[in-house]
Amino acid sequence: MGVDVTSIQALAERVVERIEPVLVGKPHVVQLALSAMLSRGHLLVEDNPGTGKTSLARALAACIAGTSHRIQFTPDLLPSDITGVAVWSQASREFEFRAGPVFANVVLADEINRASPKTQSALLEVMQEARVTVDGVAHAVPQPFMVIGTQNPVEHAGTYRLPEAQLDRFALKASIGYPDHASTLRILTDSGDDVSPESLRPVADERTILAMAAAVREVHVEPSIVDYVARLVDATREADEVRLGVSVRGALALVRTARAWAALHGRDYVTPDDVKALAVPALAHRLVLQPEAEFDDVRPESVVQQLMLTVAPPRR
Repeated sequence: MGVDVTSIQALAERVVERIEPVLVGKPHVVQLALSAMLSRGHLLVEDNPGTGKTSLARALAACIAGTSHRIQFTPDLLPSDITGVAVWSQASREFEFRAGPVFANVVLADEINRASPKTQSALLEVMQEARVTVDGVAHAVPQPFMVIGTQNPVEHAGTYRLPEAQLDRFALKASIGYPDHASTLRILTDSGDDVSPESLRPVADERTILAMAAAVREVHVEPSIVDYVARLVDATREADEVRLGVSVRGALALVRTARAWAALHGRDYVTPDDVKALAVPALAHRLVLQPEAEFDDVRPESVVQQLMLTVAPPRR
């Protein structure tokens, strides 16, 4: 099935339009989610309770004619509750694998930072390799595969800070934010006609998403753009406020999601503006700041924004 950037742009517009009644006035966040999906990455959504994190994930899953599972992360959740477990079968006299909820096209890891770090780490292999290994046997998850993790800010009670290795698996991190005044009025006015995310009609199936993901990999990236990304990543490692800079995985995520971002906007080539649009969502959550910077309330997002002012983009 051949697709081009025009059809990818049309899909993005349909998804944004379809999700609008569920997530009012947030098309940019929906585009970020689509960029992560089409680049075969994962999305982390961090915000205060009641801003629509779960609704975004459920609505995006409904727009794809595939399977979706929701995992509610709690302090007593075990790794086997996510990946599955081998169970002894009396009939066959051997162990049989019982797949966990991670075996779906879209997995909603709800409030992921309420589980212990040990349980959070159960997602490391499947997010990187798209498979789960139980008792030495590898089990592939369905394709396409995407994890949408939601978390409350770490300052909230009952939350754990995600390990750096876990954060590095998320291609993008987004924040929905509260709606503006006009959107709030619309939500309150239409409150009697609630739209369930599960009621949304799909706009694409698994084969279409896989074909579009393959087309995104063909989006052209000039060597000067690659050099720009490399210089941005190098700058994060040399910044005074940063103790641990962006990894190679983070640099790859920025290039791959920039390809998807360009395709969503109808282009088969990446521009410096695409890199700038995704630099903060792709890089900021990977930074580990110096203790002095954290004490001074320096935010990783502000560090990346400052670096973009100092690292010159390529000229056309």
